[in-house]
Amino acid sequence: MVEEERKYAVPDDFVLPDLSGVAPAGGTVVAADPVTLVAGYRDTADLRLARSGVSLRHRAGDEPPWTVKLPTDSPGLRHEISRPGPAGDPPAELAELVTVFARGAPLAPVVTVRTERHAYEVRDGDGRVLAELVDDRVTVRDPAGRTTDAFRELEVERKGGDRALLDRIGTVLTGAGARGGEFVPKHIRALGGAALGEPDLVPPGGLPAKPTAGAVVTEAIRDDVARLLAHDPLVRLRAPVGDDDTAVHQMRVGCRRLRSDLRTFRPLLRPGWARPLRAELKWLGEVLGAARDVEVLRDRLRRTAAADPTCPVDPAAVDRLDAALAGRQEAALAAVDEALRSPRYLALVDALVLAARAPRLTPKADRPARRVLPRLVARPWRKLAGGAADGGAAALEPLGPDERWHAVRKRAKQARYAAGAATPVVGRDARKLARALARIQDLLGEHQDAAVAGRTWVALAGQRPDDHRLAVAAGRLLERERQSVRRARAEFPAAWRRASRRRRTRWLP
Repeated sequence: MVEEERKYAVPDDFVLPDLSGVAPAGGTVVAADPVTLVAGYRDTADLRLARSGVSLRHRAGDEPPWTVKLPTDSPGLRHEISRPGPAGDPPAELAELVTVFARGAPLAPVVTVRTERHAYEVRDGDGRVLAELVDDRVTVRDPAGRTTDAFRELEVERKGGDRALLDRIGTVLTGAGARGGEFVPKHIRALGGAALGEPDLVPPGGLPAKPTAGAVVTEAIRDDVARLLAHDPLVRLRAPVGDDDTAVHQMRVGCRRLRSDLRTFRPLLRPGWARPLRAELKWLGEVLGAARDVEVLRDRLRRTAAADPTCPVDPAAVDRLDAALAGRQEAALAAVDEALRSPRYLALVDALVLAARAPRLTPKADRPARRVLPRLVARPWRKLAGGAADGGAAALEPLGPDERWHAVRKRAKQARYAAGAATPVVGRDARKLARALARIQDLLGEHQDAAVAGRTWVALAGQRPDDHRLAVAAGRLLERERQSVRRARAEFPAAWRRASRRRRTRWLP
């Protein structure tokens, strides 16, 4: 669940204005009975959760009473996950959701927030709740029970309405003297300055006008680590990312990009530091990759079966194939869960946080990025563009084995990531090359997915030799996948010519 809220500071004597005008035609504003909420927050001794914009609380009277709130990329928007459980230790599932923030440090009570709440629901003519405004008088107590602060604030949460409704409510409130501003959760305000400190995970912060090569590699590592760790809780929740993506995919991308950047920037990084990190990322990437591969197969199965409506594949046979894949997926996701709960992963998270803070650089990293980066990007590019002697793109043959095409795909991916990392410094030339390589990567990705899928359909049918309808369905699916392979191979030469034009690579030495 994603929660969208806006907060407003008000003095104790603030008078709530008439809100009836914000409701749509036929709607109304309904006042709920006042309630008293007592929320106890858990955190590490050094407030790692709070400093990362995360909260873990138990609030008596809520059902369920335990809640974790995780930040998103948008201010005021948070993922909210609630679970049942008695007061005391938080449910294991919620404690695991904050693994990348707590990193193994004990979670203990840090503050109690007592809220006297008056709530008002904005409803439409059918009684549907569009937004909720709460007027909260808050008392803060430390773990010893001493009162340390008190304040009043208003909070508007979007329910079934749109953001324009929140804007209208905000206009009425600020017109009456409320002050909108930065979204600060209650427990952060209650904990004070220590909770507003920098998070342990240093986020990407942009580059100076004339960066060193070390500044560029540091920024790339921070971006990769942020992507990887941000999706950890969503992987545990099996949560989607947008309409057509998954957290497993994005976390795996984070692994791949970081491994690729550590390889591309190898001359700038101390080998004894980067090599073990790449090895651990390979381990995690393989675990995530197994789960991602089955995701892709299940999605592809339905699309391939429906590719020709005039000649449908037996739906019952497709269902049997999907059932077999579903079993694989459950096993793969169970392996992901096991990996994310392991001490090995916890050690990797610690290493990633330290890597984002201060990667171990060589003296060469002090040189100007403009001088160093083109040479570093040229290495994966030359490897990709190589001929028959070294298995590059120029050596691909229409009738060559699938494995050779896949090998070129992996080289294209590294070259694309390298060009992307150089874009903030090199600018348009690097961006154009990265975009052209993205097309190559997509084309070869479709080739690989189709090749793997075709082999999979035949292998699954082979496990049930007496199921003749399944064999026929698998054969038809295989032929459609091979058509996709042939189409990708036919389109590749033109895409490669565009990517390898001199105007896209002239900045490379």
